[in-house]
Amino acid sequence: MRGRTWRFAFVLTLALGLAIGAGIIPQAQQKPYIVCSDIPWDPFEMVTAGGEYFGFDLDVMRMIAILKGYEIEIQNMAFDAIIPAVQAGKCDIGASGFTITAEREQVVDFSNPYWLSNQAVIIRRDSGFASLDDVFCCGHKIGAQRGTTGAAWVEDNLIAQGVDVELVTYETYPLAVLDLVNKRIDAVVQDEPASQQSIAAYPDVLTIVGIIETNEYFGFNVAEGDPQGLLPKLNKGMAELGLQLTLRLLEEGWSVKLQIVPGTPWDNLVRAYFGASSAKIEAAYLVCKDKLLVSKDVAGYAACMATETAK
Repeated sequence: MRGRTWRFAFVLTLALGLAIGAGIIPQAQQKPYIVCSDIPWDPFEMVTAGGEYFGFDLDVMRMIAILKGYEIEIQNMAFDAIIPAVQAGKCDIGASGFTITAEREQVVDFSNPYWLSNQAVIIRRDSGFASLDDVFCCGHKIGAQRGTTGAAWVEDNLIAQGVDVELVTYETYPLAVLDLVNKRIDAVVQDEPASQQSIAAYPDVLTIVGIIETNEYFGFNVAEGDPQGLLPKLNKGMAELGLQLTLRLLEEGWSVKLQIVPGTPWDNLVRAYFGASSAKIEAAYLVCKDKLLVSKDVAGYAACMATETAK
């Protein structure tokens, strides 16, 4: 979601982290670690009709906590308040589709990347727009959530370049999408996976007119210096769930490749959360949740989610 671009400075940090991360000795846990997330932002962060928090990011947080033997508590917080709260020690982990950026790396530390995303431009089907050029002109109102990649991209690549558009910012992306549906704005710029869920919610009203290739890597963030020793746990936990990361130095710079091991919990979570509607994902969660929350069966829960959402 929710940053500008992935910068070379982060890759150097990642390379060093891979080399020395295993040597960090974490402090003993005195109370649950606080995981702060901006909810909802389907499919990464979601909430049931009964007010239960779930979603891809939050499932990963719970699974890693089970695998690495610690407790977490999930708190809902406005997106642009999470990093300051992590800095202040009010949150131990920021898990909310954060793009890893050099700017953010100056104030928090990031885990290894876990997702690669681009930006999508959502429009109404009746808008008459046939291309991005049709959208990005003529005083059109472009919506995005405050502090996100979408807002930054519009500011940096359109407004700062003299393109005749107006940026309208919102507290959350669902509010921006609702204004688009109600014809108060002309388009929304949002990360592609979340945009697909927005389309699924309004299939007869909305569509994606184009993709902006920003190549953003998402990561979980902790306080600078990782005082709780959480980064090795997060990185090792993702690997144990089935996400492989390969870092190579090429002539043109560093290359990072994310690869999912077939049949692993990570693979099943991806298939569950990124191949079904929000309603079907919620229904699956309600069926499967006790495997994770009660039985602590990480693999069983992920398999259940993949099976239920495929029905």
